[in-house]
Amino acid sequence: TADSNFVLHSTLPEAMEEEDDPLFSNLDLFLFTLIIGLIVYWFMSRKKAEPIPEFKKLDQPMPMTRETSFIEKMKKTGRNIVVFYGSQTGTAEEFANRLSKDAQRYGMKGMAADPEEYDMCELSRLSEIDNSLAIFCMATYGEGDPTDNAQDFYDWLQEHDGELDGVNYTVFALGNKTYEHYNAMGVYVDKRLEELGAKRVFDLGMGDDDGNLEEDFVTWREQFWPAMCEHFGVEASGEDSSIRQYELKEHNDINMNKVYTGELGRLKSFDIQKPPFDSKNPFLAPVTVNRKLNKAGDRYLMHLELDITGSKMRYDSGDHVAVYPTNDTTIVTKLGQVLGVDLDTVISLNNLDEESNKKHPFPCPTTYRTALTHYLDIMHPPRTNVLYELAQYATDIKDQENMRKMASSSPEGKALYQSFVLEDHRNILAILEDIPSLRPPIDHLCELLPRLQARYYSIASSSKVHPNSIHVCAVLVEYTTRTGRLTKGVATNWLKNKVAGDNGHKSIVPMYIRKSQFRLPFKASNPVIMIGPGTGIAPFIGFVQERGWLKEQGKEVGETVLYFGCRHKNEDYLYQEELEEAEKKGVITQLNVAFSRDQEQKVYVQHLLRANKEDLWRQIHKDNAHIYICGDARNMARDVQTAFYEIIEELGGVTRAQATDYIKKLMTKGRYSQDVWS
Repeated sequence: TADSNFVLHSTLPEAMEEEDDPLFSNLDLFLFTLIIGLIVYWFMSRKKAEPIPEFKKLDQPMPMTRETSFIEKMKKTGRNIVVFYGSQTGTAEEFANRLSKDAQRYGMKGMAADPEEYDMCELSRLSEIDNSLAIFCMATYGEGDPTDNAQDFYDWLQEHDGELDGVNYTVFALGNKTYEHYNAMGVYVDKRLEELGAKRVFDLGMGDDDGNLEEDFVTWREQFWPAMCEHFGVEASGEDSSIRQYELKEHNDINMNKVYTGELGRLKSFDIQKPPFDSKNPFLAPVTVNRKLNKAGDRYLMHLELDITGSKMRYDSGDHVAVYPTNDTTIVTKLGQVLGVDLDTVISLNNLDEESNKKHPFPCPTTYRTALTHYLDIMHPPRTNVLYELAQYATDIKDQENMRKMASSSPEGKALYQSFVLEDHRNILAILEDIPSLRPPIDHLCELLPRLQARYYSIASSSKVHPNSIHVCAVLVEYTTRTGRLTKGVATNWLKNKVAGDNGHKSIVPMYIRKSQFRLPFKASNPVIMIGPGTGIAPFIGFVQERGWLKEQGKEVGETVLYFGCRHKNEDYLYQEELEEAEKKGVITQLNVAFSRDQEQKVYVQHLLRANKEDLWRQIHKDNAHIYICGDARNMARDVQTAFYEIIEELGGVTRAQATDYIKKLMTKGRYSQDVWS
């Protein structure tokens, strides 16, 4: 100790003076050596311990290998325009890429950016860059929500109270008029940025997917760029030729283990599955059941069960399952034949902009066949920018002119695009077949086509009853176009062919779970009113299973009321046995079914709601019932809402405006939920 150290040193000279005692000096030497040794040991061990915090320090900035400052990136690469996108299905991302590419034609330099990848606090620094502008292409998802990748940005906007003075911005919103909260996210971003002091340099664009989203975007874009030229005092270069974003590299001698075969993220992720599973790393779920749901009729409705054993995935009733379909191989083969290409050529499309976060348009290296089967949307009618860029390859001048006209915002061009592409449902193969002079290089076509997106289905089961299984209910999409071509829905035809095999061969579905706000009430004693015609029944099968399970656990379960609608009782009464069994057991306290075409006058769910108005008003107004609506947004959800307005007006003795307000309040409280699609 320090004390004994002191004693030792103070007595040492005295001892030496008195007599030269070897024993004493040996002991002294021994103790002295021991203490020196302890000091050295302590010092050394302390030295050794130091690298630990050092190591931690080194470890900290690892994520910084990816630049999170879009400002620094813009400065480094000489860009003055940044286009942020909030995208769920890829359209807003596509529009953002088109706008950032456009900038070049106007003597400016742009970059498309995912707000999830960058620190959005940096927005206030945009004014450090001369003639800078932030464009926001924002899609609205679900009930007026931000898309998954824009959620953090949305939260930041709500919490942020700093100044955005000197920041120039404009917004293009993507939405669908049939939804209650049309373009809510785009409208909010536009308004909030202004509140924070940013300067709107061009009017908010409103894109309606229920009408013609492409036309809305083209019209807005054609007015936007001239306004920008005027604002920044620049002139368009008149450079109308196509600007390639990627360059082709063919791999003649490559190890096939390094080639993507349909994986979305990590190479070989389909061979060696590792949780957690999400949009970049889907789980390959075996199909255990695939049966036809309807007894008769000209439609085909199906019920599938996906096995998620061992995936560590959890779901709640009301969640969505996202599945990644593949394109019809016959269409892919035909595309290869029309373009005279060996589809098994291994290629990479490499971004010409080395600074871009997006190195390839889809996982590379891969084959043309894999790209057209797994990664690219070849069935959706192509957008105008695809036609515009491909026009240069048409050898017939008339074809070139028509394709460019369709991509313009002239009334004649819009009408031609509407008729030839949209109304005739021409996909890229049909366009190539009907314009024989058009034979573009396949790599440019692959660069331009949008990514094939996941499809979302409401889960038709409860995890309390089926913890290792996810149930899906879907209707097969199949129709003949005006040109006489049979067109098949990508996902539903792919699902239909997923045979549940027990002969060793398993059909698998790449999938992940997307959480939803469509939730049963926290208190099981609250009544629930479920309205879901057709495949809108899906989440309610899960709800009914869960209410039955809660009852079995001895919980107090409130009234469970279901309104279901279909065409004919003997044809498409989906899950009839299961629903009637639940009614018999008292799990469903009231089963109301509208068979629209079993009598002369059509009867829909909204008619049954009106017939039960007193009961409904009591459940909603007195018993705190939760209302759930699932299915078609365009007609059904709107008609059902109108029926509720009328019931509240009549039995609540209020005006239509007050009834509307009443429903709005229920929505805010989470007591009126919709899971709808158009």
